[in-house]
Amino acid sequence: MSTGNTVVARNVRLLREQRGLSLAELARQAGLAKQTLSNLEQGAGNPTVDTLFAIAAALGVPVTRLVAEREQVMTVQRGDEVVWEQHGGYESRALDHIYGSGVIENYVVRIGQDSSNSAGVVKPSEPHPVGTLEHLYVISGRVRVGPVDAPVELSAGDFVRYQGDRPHVYESLDGESLVHIVVSVPRVQPGTGATNSVRTHGSGRH
Repeated sequence: MSTGNTVVARNVRLLREQRGLSLAELARQAGLAKQTLSNLEQGAGNPTVDTLFAIAAALGVPVTRLVAEREQVMTVQRGDEVVWEQHGGYESRALDHIYGSGVIENYVVRIGQDSSNSAGVVKPSEPHPVGTLEHLYVISGRVRVGPVDAPVELSAGDFVRYQGDRPHVYESLDGESLVHIVVSVPRVQPGTGATNSVRTHGSGRH
């Protein structure tokens, strides 16, 4: 199992390299000494909370992206296991919460059962900008969704959060399915080499 320092080191280095940033440039944008950042990426540093937030801000991602194992980013919530909270005249169910700033997109998506599914072939969707998360709630039907290498099967009432910056799939397993998708795209920092935020599901990329 990876240690906390190893996880942070790997995530920071990966995000920095994905943006085409040198150690010196990321250190400058984060207001840190280059040696401090170098030690951190080697797993030898012991970063403070302020340091992690500074790096996350410079990379344009929530600080949770620096401290979580990549496989821990996916969260599944089954409809028959949730707790509804009473609020006087109504009940509410919390699906998820994230920290950070950026663009939040909301979609209701109809997923049709593709004829190619009979052959087991599902065309993956293109990755969104680095740091993007997708939050998907199944309104009706049964679906297989998520990263290509680790999709999950969900039914009406189920919820999942997964990384949208990796190839991912949307497949209906029972005729047409209806899902609600919230896409959170991190705020892009000037000089990171990333492009401006664009619409995801509304841009024909799926």
